[in-house]
Amino acid sequence: MNKRNNFNRRDFLTTSLLSAGSLMLPRLAYSAESNDNYVNSELSVPTALPRRKIGTLEVSALGAGCMNFVQTYSPRPSKQDAIKVIQRAYELGITFFDVAQSYGPYTGEELVGEAIAPFRDKIVLSTKFGHEYGADKKWVRLNSQPNYIRKMTEQSLKRLRTDYIDLYYQHRVDPNVPIEDVAGTIQDLIKEGKIRHWGLSEAGEATIRRAHAVKAVTAIQNEYSFWTRDPEQEVLPTCEELGIGFVPWSPLGQGFLTGDITPRTVFHPSEDLISNFPRFKPDAIKANWPLVCLLQNIGELVYATSAQVALAWLLARKPFIVPIPGTTNLKHLAMNINSLQVQLTQDDLTALDREFERIGVHGGRTTPPLQKRHDMGADFGNSSKGKQGNTPLPKNSL
Repeated sequence: MNKRNNFNRRDFLTTSLLSAGSLMLPRLAYSAESNDNYVNSELSVPTALPRRKIGTLEVSALGAGCMNFVQTYSPRPSKQDAIKVIQRAYELGITFFDVAQSYGPYTGEELVGEAIAPFRDKIVLSTKFGHEYGADKKWVRLNSQPNYIRKMTEQSLKRLRTDYIDLYYQHRVDPNVPIEDVAGTIQDLIKEGKIRHWGLSEAGEATIRRAHAVKAVTAIQNEYSFWTRDPEQEVLPTCEELGIGFVPWSPLGQGFLTGDITPRTVFHPSEDLISNFPRFKPDAIKANWPLVCLLQNIGELVYATSAQVALAWLLARKPFIVPIPGTTNLKHLAMNINSLQVQLTQDDLTALDREFERIGVHGGRTTPPLQKRHDMGADFGNSSKGKQGNTPLPKNSL
């Protein structure tokens, strides 16, 4: 992404925040004069980061999203540099890595499989199924037919260089396949040892409950961040009730909450997806900029960047939430991890929510075609309560 703004506070906090009784992370000796390829050579074994439970899985309190290595933003790192970032994340204590068949497509899984090979049995690996692509790698449709799930699973296992997947998400709810059929197929794959846990992405309450009744769901991965509150209306309460973990994707608002995107930002032609989101039009960016200023103002009180405050805010929402920020940059990786040291007081949290309500958010979070792939109840403005969600009921229930 070509960023032309100089007002960027991601460099504001460059060392761990240390307080009495807090977890002592290794000090990341980064300075403003350092380059983005800085590596702390003293650290050669995983650091003990705080851990959280998502369902019955225990993972580091912060995960690593791996989409940006192969799509969305420009410039993209070389394969060698991408592997360095993934392996550095593990060295810094990250034990939860998230990818998907559709990232690339396929190349994301290949990259992650190679990068994690040296420590595969020491981490939790999640990937996703449910998109069908043609021979030209162009998207065809959502497809969660049982036979196709099996086909995709075998392909993902091969690309990931593993014989099991720790957490397997249905990437989007297929409106043509009863969720009970999907859950039953996953249950069989778990019995065969190919899958250990499963989850849903961009799902609403009704679908979650139907899926969970067949095979316990471990995690839900919907978009959630300081400026995207959709899961709060029905998904988070359902997760809390059923003991399901929640993994927010895009916890930094597609990069907006870092302060790196301003009305003057010129997007690279390859970033046409994000530049077409309503929130990333110049007028919407300008209208939403006070949200970044709000995070920055709180950050000045706790010695943190706006990105770190946004992650700390998410972590404070519920103990079963594990954000997965994605970065291709070693410096930003370390700074994201340092967000685990940011302690927001109740006054901070109250101020953030009060001012968020006052400022509001301008523009939709995605494009209409992509929103059509979201389940009923996953977005503000609709609810699945008392309904069946976006999948047909199984034949034997009719």
